[in-house]
Amino acid sequence: MPSYAAPLRDIRFVLHDVLEAPRVLEELGSFAGLDAGTIDSIMEEAGRFAVEILAPTRQPGDAGCEIEQGQVTTPPGFRSAYRSFVDSGWPTLACSEEWGGQGLPNVINNVLYEMLNGANLAFSIYPGIVHGAYECLLRHADTELKRRYLPKIVSGEWLATMALTEAHCGSDLGLVRTLAKHNEDGSYRIRGTKIFHSGGDHDLTSNIVHLVLARLENAPAGSKGLSLFLVPKHLSLADGSLSQSRNGVSVGSLEHKLGVHGSATCVTSFDDAIGWMIGEPHRGLGCMFAMMNAARLGVGVQSLGASELAYRCALDYARERLQMRSAKGPQLPQSPADPIVLHADVRRMLLTQKAWVEGARLLTIWLSLQLDIENHDPEIEARRRAADLLALLTPVAKAFLSDNALEVANLAVQVYGGHGYVAEHGVEQITRDVRILSIYEGTNGIQSLDLLGRKILADQGARLESFLATVERWLAGAGAQQTPLAHRNALLELVSKLRQLTLEISRRTSANADEAGAVSVSYLRLLGHCAMAFLYLRANAAAALHTDSGDAFYRAKLATSAFYFDRLFPETTWHLQVVRSGNDALSDIPEAELFVAA
Repeated sequence: MPSYAAPLRDIRFVLHDVLEAPRVLEELGSFAGLDAGTIDSIMEEAGRFAVEILAPTRQPGDAGCEIEQGQVTTPPGFRSAYRSFVDSGWPTLACSEEWGGQGLPNVINNVLYEMLNGANLAFSIYPGIVHGAYECLLRHADTELKRRYLPKIVSGEWLATMALTEAHCGSDLGLVRTLAKHNEDGSYRIRGTKIFHSGGDHDLTSNIVHLVLARLENAPAGSKGLSLFLVPKHLSLADGSLSQSRNGVSVGSLEHKLGVHGSATCVTSFDDAIGWMIGEPHRGLGCMFAMMNAARLGVGVQSLGASELAYRCALDYARERLQMRSAKGPQLPQSPADPIVLHADVRRMLLTQKAWVEGARLLTIWLSLQLDIENHDPEIEARRRAADLLALLTPVAKAFLSDNALEVANLAVQVYGGHGYVAEHGVEQITRDVRILSIYEGTNGIQSLDLLGRKILADQGARLESFLATVERWLAGAGAQQTPLAHRNALLELVSKLRQLTLEISRRTSANADEAGAVSVSYLRLLGHCAMAFLYLRANAAAALHTDSGDAFYRAKLATSAFYFDRLFPETTWHLQVVRSGNDALSDIPEAELFVAA
């Protein structure tokens, strides 16, 4: 059966050798005493929790949640794992000490969540959304709401959710119909039904805090008329205890899903449920972006964790499975066949997985570090640069990495062959689980449109140019000289072509509004490769400093980087051609004629 192993050596390499995270964090001034040894100790404890407590719940959790009389029950083992999670203090890791948190960096929190998602993706969805809810309340809620709800959320005593879409909406939240009516005491009564509501009900905590998008009576149409409300499952009494009767929040059914069965995805009704507004009227979507952007980067972290599990399962199986002889002749003469890891095509699949995994780790940890720079750097300009970089690359982290995760999981099944297709070996569960990652928190097509339309064309490419200039400065520096010239030149060529393509798309879009949508997915892939190649070269330079040590870990780093540039990066040539084909390739023939029945 597949088992999870925390990739602590590689995490340390990225944090310390490549990104010099301890130095960066120390210079921010907010994390006194957080040295490399302390970080490593935290990661080792997180790895132990993921491996020993959480990982054993993954496969049993595939049996799914149950619902009876509106109460959802999570799979066996989930409640005890969550109690251990809270007792160990993990929910408090990156929250402010003012509200009961430990005040540690976001980058450490996201490394924790990489391991949680690798151990059990479905379980990790429950606490995974809470930090975004914490940020939303911290930034936008009034003092009384913070006082009543933040300490419980920070401690993990209560969990939180996002209740966004409805059956007729999908990703178009401007169509939301849920209504909020004002009460004389300042509260609101919320009425409507939400779907795809992750964690809408469960038995992990005594209360659940729902952040609900709704519109006031006579609110403007569309997304500009949405407001955000805090609606608890149970109301708090004057003494701080919970009312035994539920607020007007009920779960009608559980969604029957392809994967992540242990995560309760609910159809939730709000029937005159009491709630309180967060932020200003009609500014709800803006308040939600604190959660949605955190969730989108979180999808990148989920993709990494699940990819690591799939890769390790495939690698372990390929080393043990004996089938046929190596092309070089028998390598285990005493056995009837050789391990399939010795076959060239199996090595190709494993290296593809390894390269996507290690590239994803570089990207997610780097972006997580930018979160800490944005929040804590004493220089305003440094905070602005980090914010711009996050705005540009968050949709890339979500879409690029989740698409890659599906390939990594699919390759795991392929390495197992027929044994991967049957449930008893467990890797088909990984493939089912990761399929949601390219869909939720905004489909990858929407992420691509957001990147090209809102993050690049809207500011005439200013954020993009800042990032590309950062890449060029590093390539011109001394560190880059330790990396292969051919790989540096390949990245420089892509930087140049991205600039040119962006200008071309801008001109074409001004003449035909469909141009951006026709090429945005391929454009995002190009920018994803630009970011990943940049970080692979930085990792290459860091590993090159240790090649005389005799440590195979660093030789493997150089080999994986070379494989990425030789076998995966050339995908950019194809996507460049796709972007240049523009909307013309989608044809201007009317839909009724283009898709006529055969």
